[in-house]
Amino acid sequence: MSIFHACDIRGIADTELTEAVARKIARAVGVKLTGRRVVVGGDVRLSTPRLQTIMVEELAVAGCEVMDIGTVATPVFYFALKNMDAFGGVMVTASHNPAPYNGFKLVLGPQPVTEADIREIERLVNDGAGVRGKGSVTKVNIIDRYIEYTAGRARQNGMKVVLDAGNGATAAIVPRLFRTLGYQVEELFCQPDGSFPNRSPNPALAENLAALGAKVCEVGAQIGVAFDGDGDRVAFVDENGRAVDNDDIMVLIARYYLEQQPGTIIYDAKCSMVVPEEVAKAGGKAVMARAGHTFSKAAFLREKALFAGEISGHFFFSEMGYDDGMFAGLKVCEFVAEHGSLAALIDAIPNYSLTPDIRVRYTGTDKAEILAGVAERLAAYLPNLIDGVRVEFADGWGMIRASVTEPLFTLRFEAKTPARLREIMDLVVTALPANLQTPVSEAINRLQGE
Repeated sequence: MSIFHACDIRGIADTELTEAVARKIARAVGVKLTGRRVVVGGDVRLSTPRLQTIMVEELAVAGCEVMDIGTVATPVFYFALKNMDAFGGVMVTASHNPAPYNGFKLVLGPQPVTEADIREIERLVNDGAGVRGKGSVTKVNIIDRYIEYTAGRARQNGMKVVLDAGNGATAAIVPRLFRTLGYQVEELFCQPDGSFPNRSPNPALAENLAALGAKVCEVGAQIGVAFDGDGDRVAFVDENGRAVDNDDIMVLIARYYLEQQPGTIIYDAKCSMVVPEEVAKAGGKAVMARAGHTFSKAAFLREKALFAGEISGHFFFSEMGYDDGMFAGLKVCEFVAEHGSLAALIDAIPNYSLTPDIRVRYTGTDKAEILAGVAERLAAYLPNLIDGVRVEFADGWGMIRASVTEPLFTLRFEAKTPARLREIMDLVVTALPANLQTPVSEAINRLQGE
């Protein structure tokens, strides 16, 4: 599978993403950013220092004014872009992927990176393109500025909270941020370690929150907050140690902002229909976006939204201008402090029969053709094609989409009754090509047998 994805560049370090390949990518990025002020940061992965050095060197050779901000979380990188008035930059990270992976998140100007931008970088790499200029490198410590700025947009709070950094890039940052605002912080896995010895860097999976849930119960905290490998995604557990669905977290954050003013809330195509329903009840306008960081960000900017969220745990905020898992943690804590028990708040949100992502591995190169065929077979239902193929009804929906970061299809279904859920599942499965019907049916049966 190519390391060039819809939103970023990502692959197994030293195998798919070798130092030679990284240097070609850095030169290609230099073509796009030559003569500009750029920021380069990196996460805590074991391969990051080598890749970050390559990126800094090659961008300087390409004539960029490079601000090297060292080891940071991705939200700190986004803050640095604004704080230093940089045109673009590169964050060396593989986000929530397992330890062997690494990659590059690119900022090539004021708008989010597009699929066309990534294809152009790939073309420049294949052509061996590069440019030479008179650049420079300045090392900058930005973390203190980030903490001061971010804390200035949050409220003092004495709540007891467990922070699970997962040994990732937030480990040396987020406890300081919360303590600055008066929180009683209990740390979990807050020692940076790019081998991620205690849990996967992906907190979106409930099994990766077990230790956090246990710690919350042990210390009597009101909430637990977990971060992914680079800190732009977040997950929560309530005071009973129960993992909270991010659909429900999106409802709470939307209420937080809509209590203050009317406005637009962005949600991704995989969210429960509860999210737009509850946004409307709170007086907001709900707008669907394609799942994926850059797609949500593009919708967030285009709609001038108060807030945008994805069930993966990316949350974008109008006062920040970017997604920040640490800031999301603060906002949820503020809402809980004002409105009471997180468990009670979550239990009061309506819930329908909603599946988790049903992930079916697929390594073929014809994903787009498969989705086009599914859309054609479901044409009578006027499918929504914003993200894969999605059929929508008054009482439920179902969708299939191609992952932008992994070699697989994901399916997801929701309905107001279990019987209707089964009907929608069957409708989508029968529209799949024969070679996918069996693995998808098996995955659905496993899910229903759990």
